[in-house]
Amino acid sequence: MLAQKFSGTYMGLWLLLPEHLRLGSWDLLMAWSGASSANLVDPRLALQVVHESALCLSGIRQKRSLRLKGFEALNGLPFVAADGSIHQLFNCHTVADAEALQLALGKLRYVRGDYPGELVLLDPHRIQTWTQRNLPLNRAKKSAPTRKTIQTFFAINGQSGQPLSCGIGSSAVTITQATLPLVERLSAILPGEALLIGDGEHFTIEMLDRLADHHRFSFLFPIPKRKAVLEQIVTLPFVPLWAGYAVAEWEYQLADRDKTIRAVVQRTGETPDNYDYKPFATTSQLPAADLMTVAYPDRWNIEEFFNTESALGWKRAATLNLNIRLGKLSMGMVAQALIYQLRQKLPPDMRNWTAESLAERLFSSMDGDIRVEDDIIVVTFYNAPNDAFFKEHYQNLPKRLEAEGVDPRVPWLYDFKVNFRFK
Repeated sequence: MLAQKFSGTYMGLWLLLPEHLRLGSWDLLMAWSGASSANLVDPRLALQVVHESALCLSGIRQKRSLRLKGFEALNGLPFVAADGSIHQLFNCHTVADAEALQLALGKLRYVRGDYPGELVLLDPHRIQTWTQRNLPLNRAKKSAPTRKTIQTFFAINGQSGQPLSCGIGSSAVTITQATLPLVERLSAILPGEALLIGDGEHFTIEMLDRLADHHRFSFLFPIPKRKAVLEQIVTLPFVPLWAGYAVAEWEYQLADRDKTIRAVVQRTGETPDNYDYKPFATTSQLPAADLMTVAYPDRWNIEEFFNTESALGWKRAATLNLNIRLGKLSMGMVAQALIYQLRQKLPPDMRNWTAESLAERLFSSMDGDIRVEDDIIVVTFYNAPNDAFFKEHYQNLPKRLEAEGVDPRVPWLYDFKVNFRFK
């Protein structure tokens, strides 16, 4: 195919190639697939799923027009793998394999500086599904119809908004059963201390009991405003900090356990008839006001993450086979890491585009052609937006990579190097 030359509209995806080399994603996929020198097809199939995620597709079943447009060559294959091949690939790999991939990816991203600060946001994210299995019915909002959903559980860096890890569970798994293993993976990714911020669903006695003894992580979870809690709160001595805002603290007794947890509460309102209380349980030693007015509001960064990135693989799903589902979620995590690196090199007005906008306006609409010159695959773009900006980052790419200490040869493209030119 390379010798015959070809053109297509998916040339924008080739911009992810240098990010693959910088991240080391081929080694991740090789380890996940257990590939040997005698079988290098499986990691290439996994690479196809990574690039499908970048295109915000659930698979080539949606867009069979991927064929003969440069997509298959990007994966080092002469064909686009069909449903059955992808299904068999992921069905042969366990949940533990996907978790190991996420762990390795998280460590690489930590070293690259993608997880600054000491804030981690936890969120149970539910994905719409068309599986035939019996599942709970949920609705995105009150006016929406109820639909089957799959439970996923995400951990996001509170400062950069980048995902650290994610998990999945059947309809029977509790949030405690899913979150505690996720926290253990976080402790393997992050070498230092961190403050875990969750929502009201994370407030369970078992969760608080287990995390209270964690040697590196503290937590901040909202306390449900039950009648007994509110009756205790109104008797507390509040300390006014500024007009309409006061804080208080007390020791929250864990039910059926000989243990207490620090509890903090904020009171807003000027008079008793319009007071509003918001209590939290925490093991952090930060001042109460800092926890509630500085740390907790950052929790909404996780909603921004889902609004921007959910189309990469955590928006809808067809099956609840956990091996397949978590495997694809993990490939979406790889795609998201590559796109995050790419965003830093895009023109400023393109960096905040959603994943769907990048897929439609950059990866799927840049026309160009591909040919081979000596040991270099040359990708030519004819309609690149703001091509002067792209030239700065992508022309003479092999030399740029070598200057960064990155081997410019692409392993799944038979050690060809890649360069870009813009016309």
